[in-house]
Amino acid sequence: MKRRRVMAVLSVVGAALLVGALAVFEPWKLWVDETVREDPPVAVPTATLSPGAAGPVTVARGTFVSHEHTTEGTAKIIRLADGSHTLRLEGLETSNGPDLRVWLSDAPVLEGRAGWHVFDDGKYVNLAELKGNRGNQNYPLPADVDWSDYPSVSIWCDRFNVSFGAAALTRV
Repeated sequence: MKRRRVMAVLSVVGAALLVGALAVFEPWKLWVDETVREDPPVAVPTATLSPGAAGPVTVARGTFVSHEHTTEGTAKIIRLADGSHTLRLEGLETSNGPDLRVWLSDAPVLEGRAGWHVFDDGKYVNLAELKGNRGNQNYPLPADVDWSDYPSVSIWCDRFNVSFGAAALTRV
């Protein structure tokens, strides 16, 4: 009788641990890709432009390097005709994962394992949850953020505090 009770308790504890592990690790994301196909940001109607305004214009660009997961694609900062800025990810290819974010950071982009954990050491701006692990996507920058203070972009896994991949932004 005592052995049955112990087995029942162990079964309940084991099931609770399994459910907790599934919630934290989200292993199904290893097999599920989310593709986004957003068009590039467009210029605002010319009636609202100030004289001499042009847009959209790419003002910075970088190519992703892999960190924790293989990551490919391009990051661009695009200035729109109204003076606002958007981060555009083009041709993004990375692994899916739990709690992925798009960060602007003041940390340098380092190759390999050296770059996995540097992006939360200094200043960073959490722009948004990553819309998809593949494709083209846009992230408007907050008006109070000077993108030039943040020369790198990271696909950051907030759950495990690690960069999946990052791009160093260079002025165009």
